Amino acid sequence: MKNYGFTSTILHNDRQKGIEHGSLHKPIHTSVTFGYADARQLASVFQGKEPGFRYGRQGNPTVAALEDKVSKMEQGVGTICFATGMGAIGAVFQALLRAGDHVVSSSFLFGNTNSLWQTVAGQGVGVDFVDATDVANVAAALKPETRMVFVETIANPRTQIADLKRIGELCAQRGILYVVDNTMTSPYLFRPKDVGAGLVVNALTKSIGGHGNALGGALTDTGAYDWTRFPNIFENYKKNPSVQWGLVQIRAKALRDFGASLAPEAAHHIAVGAETLALRMDRASANARALAAMLEADQRVAAVYYPGLKSHPQHGIAAELFKDFGSLLSFELKDGIDCFDYLNKLKLAIPTSNLGDTRTLVIPVSHTIFYEMGPERRASMGIADSLIRVSVGIEDTDDLIADFRSALD
Repeated sequence: MKNYGFTSTILHNDRQKGIEHGSLHKPIHTSVTFGYADARQLASVFQGKEPGFRYGRQGNPTVAALEDKVSKMEQGVGTICFATGMGAIGAVFQALLRAGDHVVSSSFLFGNTNSLWQTVAGQGVGVDFVDATDVANVAAALKPETRMVFVETIANPRTQIADLKRIGELCAQRGILYVVDNTMTSPYLFRPKDVGAGLVVNALTKSIGGHGNALGGALTDTGAYDWTRFPNIFENYKKNPSVQWGLVQIRAKALRDFGASLAPEAAHHIAVGAETLALRMDRASANARALAAMLEADQRVAAVYYPGLKSHPQHGIAAELFKDFGSLLSFELKDGIDCFDYLNKLKLAIPTSNLGDTRTLVIPVSHTIFYEMGPERRASMGIADSLIRVSVGIEDTDDLIADFRSALD
């Protein structure tokens, strides 16, 4: 296929491989099982000697078409889709880590990822949380048994940005797998492969799907990591070329064995939503820049956290690495203004928990998605009781600004 731009590639990717009956979208294949006229071919597919589908839990033509789309977005060598973004993150740990291993993770994490790390730590894997905005903190935490470093591009909800490039250089020097959650930027604004990430996580539910109508997650192997340096690959998966070792083991040990499979109907919704990813991210990022500037200028707002503001501590990193600054921001209200009263006065923005939707969504962080962490952990992450997270949508900019301003009035 010709080297088209981002959107052209995604729009026309399915039909480059030929689609049944001339359809422009890959159809929804609901069959759970796949039959073969030749039993020897069935055995050959199961043994990985030739391509084909075995059982719906391990793959499906509709899901495979989406996986190919995500691989093109991330310029990776392959992708595996899961039922949710957390399913994808959990697959990394389930398939690749063993008791006695060690992981260095950013301390600025999505709440459920933080909870998952606590579960992993309880199963014999050492986990150290560090301030990943400085590579020195990551380097200081490394041990001989460190198997991976895990960071998010833009942390949810306080928008801290990891020292992405220098952490990638460190991991390359030490032969450590670098895993980057790209959900808050999306492959349109940033490709973690460019900073040396070996595995990339995308919660497809968010910006890639973009319409809040389907759950999904993905892991993409960028080809940047040399899997011959990873000690936890099972011998029977080493029959494949080494570039495939990671994905083959993840598909078997996490997708097949744990069954967090993406449904074909959800895959279809996400694939169609992905076609407008670039257009939506351009609009949402522009809205977020305007809203962040308005909030920062209002004396009733105590603090605004958005990488597009020059006041943001990691603005320089964001400007260097990202195409734009994304649709996520958060802010704190001055003492005396109740965050619940404020949220209840918004007319366009919707109090709810999702991100990356076409609509602007708001949530009081401490009282909801980070409540389970407790006050000490929230304080260590810089999450104040009045913090409001905003996932900015594609509404008309003037309407959005007026909504947030009138609620303050």
